[in-house]
Amino acid sequence: MTDTADAPSGDDGAEEVAGVETVESIADEIRDEIRLGHVQDDVSHVLEERFDEAGISLRPEAVDDLAEDIEKDAST
Repeated sequence: MTDTADAPSGDDGAEEVAGVETVESIADEIRDEIRLGHVQDDVSHVLEERFDEAGISLRPEAVDDLAEDIEKDAST
């Protein structure tokens, strides 16, 4: 019999992975929307709004870096 009372919960890791997937899926959505011409605003601003809606908190520098990457990817 295994005692799991002291074992770390797997939920924390699942939330972290789900958060990463959500960041990636939001980035992919915005990338696609840029290619389709649906995003005309500053990409950093759009990312911040989407992350806020999803309950994701990232440093402003990380959002800006991701926005730059998305813009580069969408332009190729």
